[in-house]
Amino acid sequence: MRRSTWGLAALAAALVAGTVAAQQLPEHQMQHHSEMMGQVAGYTPASPGQEAFGAIQEIVRILEADPATDWRKVDLERLRQHLIDMDDVTMRATVKATAVIGGLSMEVTGAGRTEGAIRRMVIPHSGELNKMPEWSAQATEIPGGIQLVVTAKASDDARTVARIRGLGFIGLLTQGAHHQAHHLAMARGQEILGHGH
Repeated sequence: MRRSTWGLAALAAALVAGTVAAQQLPEHQMQHHSEMMGQVAGYTPASPGQEAFGAIQEIVRILEADPATDWRKVDLERLRQHLIDMDDVTMRATVKATAVIGGLSMEVTGAGRTEGAIRRMVIPHSGELNKMPEWSAQATEIPGGIQLVVTAKASDDARTVARIRGLGFIGLLTQGAHHQAHHLAMARGQEILGHGH
């Protein structure tokens, strides 16, 4: 009993000594500690927490910063629907890819809303791919979606053929820096040739 009382007393003394020592930190260390706590407390996260929300938030900032924005034409719901399509195609489409002479054939299919999203996105994107100098693209409607065939303009260009096959469907969908410009145009309420939204 005596030993256990003595142990508790020693522990209490050590805790008190530690608390006193902490209170007696040099002033410059206390100031640094307070500044660090202030930075943590005042920190604002950069991420909005949801990718589509963040994309729309960025567009809103651009529109608000532009004095020429015509708010009567702004259509952020149109942009939101397009971002839902992008999510459906990226996350829920089924892709069956087959190597063909000079490139790749991809059957991109889905059910319900995903099927519509595939048609709305892949058909216009094949036109964007055709604008690129090194390859050709053709989109054809099939049951449940689209068949997209992308080939090198020069079928003996082994490097371009390998690139097409390496990119695959989702990589090819990222080609051409038009997505961001189209998003802004949609939000502004402008017509975009060939787009479902």
